[in-house]
Amino acid sequence: MKHQWKFFSTIIIGIIAGVCELVFHQKLWAEVIIDIAGAIMALSMLWEMIQTLKQGKWGVDLLAIIAVVSTMLVRQYWAALMILFMLTGGDSLEDYAASQAGKELQSLLDHSPRIAHKLVNGAVSDVKVEDLRVNDTIVIKPGNQVPVDGVISKGSSSFDQSSLTGESVPVDKTVGDELMSGSINGDVAVEMTVTKEAKDSEYQRIVELVKSSQAQPAKFVKMADRYAVPFTIISLVIGIAAWIISGDPVRFVEVMAVASPCPLLLAAPVAWVSGMSSMSRHNIIVKSGTTLEKLARVKTFAFDKTGTLTENQLVIDQIVTVDQTYGQDELKKLAASAEQQSSHIIASSLVKAVPKSDLLPANDVKETTGQGLTAIVDGKAIKVGKRSFVTDEDDAKKVNTTAIYVAIDGEYAGYITFKDQMRPETAETLATLRRQGVDHIMMLTGDHEDVAKKIGDAAGVDDIRHDLLPAQKIEAIKQVPKEQRPVVMVGDGVNDAPSLTAADVGIAMGAKGATAASESADAIIMVNDLSRVNNAVAISKHTQKVANIDVLTAITIVIIIELIAFTGVIPVLFGAILQEVVDVITILLALLAKTEPKNPAQTGVEQAKA
Repeated sequence: MKHQWKFFSTIIIGIIAGVCELVFHQKLWAEVIIDIAGAIMALSMLWEMIQTLKQGKWGVDLLAIIAVVSTMLVRQYWAALMILFMLTGGDSLEDYAASQAGKELQSLLDHSPRIAHKLVNGAVSDVKVEDLRVNDTIVIKPGNQVPVDGVISKGSSSFDQSSLTGESVPVDKTVGDELMSGSINGDVAVEMTVTKEAKDSEYQRIVELVKSSQAQPAKFVKMADRYAVPFTIISLVIGIAAWIISGDPVRFVEVMAVASPCPLLLAAPVAWVSGMSSMSRHNIIVKSGTTLEKLARVKTFAFDKTGTLTENQLVIDQIVTVDQTYGQDELKKLAASAEQQSSHIIASSLVKAVPKSDLLPANDVKETTGQGLTAIVDGKAIKVGKRSFVTDEDDAKKVNTTAIYVAIDGEYAGYITFKDQMRPETAETLATLRRQGVDHIMMLTGDHEDVAKKIGDAAGVDDIRHDLLPAQKIEAIKQVPKEQRPVVMVGDGVNDAPSLTAADVGIAMGAKGATAASESADAIIMVNDLSRVNNAVAISKHTQKVANIDVLTAITIVIIIELIAFTGVIPVLFGAILQEVVDVITILLALLAKTEPKNPAQTGVEQAKA
């Protein structure tokens, strides 16, 4: 907004000065008006440059200030006005390009739910979404957006979750099913019980991530600043040499008129915002341009196992009974019935393995955190959980895999083992990362050695670390040598949050709502698809390539024009116009970062051939 104000102010000043000189024939008035405006603008740029230097960055506005001041000193006031017009216009164009590049991110904010239909004593009233509380009942009308997270309490319908999960087909939901805020109801109204307030719900979490991604500055701007140091020196040398050789200070001004640093100011920011926009189209929220810069240079990937390389759901491997009193199916049914109310991943996996029609009511359920639970099922006292919680009998075999033990009416009855199910896309994802230049792939897990090796070998991991506590995962990441960095950690759970922070780049698999991991991460994959990691790397490499080419191209063009101006063949006013053409080229090149990069797999094949 500030840049637009300066731009329009410059236009108005130009009109006033033009009227003074062309209509009233008062050249002095025109010159004074432009000089006053130029002095104010130059002081404003100087102040911005000082603030930039205080932040430890090189101020790239120095050449612009010199160009404005020098043109006024040699009384080339119309050229000064043109330079001001080009500088403020370039900044305004940058703002517009950035807003266009980020429109996919902004669409999430624009569609954030604001009103909910609350049901109280059979009557429906409209309330603000932020006023909803847990256990409130609301009505989701056909075509309406789910305002907060909840569970369907009445009715059935289909819901469009494409903006959240990337699923192209609406998902059928019925009583007891969870609804994510931001999903769109189909043709039938349903009632929903609120389970999370607006500030904690899925859609609001995404909105906050988007706001964070827009607020974070791109570190790559510092790279542009580093380019600006030699560029400024070269430009001043050419300008001073032109002045000394010609003996005319106007020749110095002619060089400065084309030496504006606008291309450096525009190239990197527009490219990185474009890259972040491209990420969002692939359901990847990136919090800063720094993340893209590091992903483009990544050499090591570290993965959590459960829920990342594997499905976030275990499957039954074996059912072992003690005797013939209870068969395998009966043991499974009783244990699953007892576990219905538990939210533990093992419990949910067991319950899903039994048809809903076979599950029996569970009463007097008492859960001991981290140990197991007891319940009354079909008149029988069921105890399910760890071996030490269920029984002290020696014949309760200790197994080195994920398992639950079951006792019925105080008698040990057997155990059920589970195994991880590797994601179908895991092996190809890791193979494609290698083709994109990743040298080292690690798996960091707290699971036992045999379980870890089984999954790691099948996935193609070359460095398998098992039996790790969270602190040991962090240590493993910190020990990655400098030549194998940057290192990226990918995880999905609360226990992964410290590791995501410790890595150079943390990527959270956020489709399941792992809030702690997402808040700690630098990027969040919003769909349950590990292969999006390949998209993240490919887009980052493409964006960095565009940014580098853009910056170097802009510098080369400007220096060539400066050398031409050195000869005195480019008038000051024409040089200022010519420089703005370079600005437009710079922005258009930077917007190429929005284009789709090559398919990661194809890119990897080409790199391998090279």
